[in-house]
Amino acid sequence: MRLAQAILAMIVLLAGCSGPGQKEPPGWTEVFRDDFDGAAGSPLPAGWRHDVGTCYPGCPAPRWGTGEIETMTDSAENVSLDGRGNLAVTPLLRDGSWTSGRVETVRSDFRPPPGGVLRVEARIQLPGVTEADGAGYWPAFWMLGARLRDGYTGWPGVGEIDVVEAVNGRPSVMSAMHCGVTPGGPCAEPSGIGSGERPCPTCHGGFHRYGVEISATEIRWYLDDVQVLAVAATRMDPATWQAATGHGFFLILNVAMGGGLPSAFGGGPTAATVSGRPMLVDYVSVATRTAGRG
Repeated sequence: MRLAQAILAMIVLLAGCSGPGQKEPPGWTEVFRDDFDGAAGSPLPAGWRHDVGTCYPGCPAPRWGTGEIETMTDSAENVSLDGRGNLAVTPLLRDGSWTSGRVETVRSDFRPPPGGVLRVEARIQLPGVTEADGAGYWPAFWMLGARLRDGYTGWPGVGEIDVVEAVNGRPSVMSAMHCGVTPGGPCAEPSGIGSGERPCPTCHGGFHRYGVEISATEIRWYLDDVQVLAVAATRMDPATWQAATGHGFFLILNVAMGGGLPSAFGGGPTAATVSGRPMLVDYVSVATRTAGRG
């Protein structure tokens, strides 16, 4: 039995490394999708918008609140289609300064239907770096509560869901939820409730599927359909859960350089850090499942 389960798990893992254009299974209704098709060098598709500079307009904290050192731009050198069906988000070092890309969906109303489930998934190749040349790299696919756009304040109470992030070229990925107050609170901020490092030696330089499912009672995270983290609503008081999850979200794709999380795992960019290794995004899909389906 254990051998059969191991074989099944391996099949699922390999399925996530291949097979672009993954479609939602029966019972789900896709409400948003981008396959990033277009000629090489094409700008960001409609439905997305750039974040530029070092924080949101009126942001109360510098450097995106994380201490990362890059400046985000809307240049095609940092964010563009690669002509092979991917969005490329590329950090670059020039004249001693880093630039990179951070994009988010125009829509901020992604939420579960009443009694149902919201599923957010992307097929991503993390930057092809290693611990030897990737110090400071911080790629991520994540979500923020829509209320953050009302003056760009209220973190972490408005809710943050990190579908996947990785740092410093380490052969691993992480997921997390942020909520409540900082420091401390039910989500142990600023760290959040996290999965810890999950081994994935092929995530940097190889495509994998990263997903999250959100309902009124639980959030579940997946790597190639294998669950890596779950947080139940009972983990915190109802008011905190509602404030963190009971609303729409917008989605974010970015590659930061340096900042708090890379520092926690050894530090930011060094003289050995290579420039120009992109995060490639094959697709982003958002789907819902109503109560009683699936």
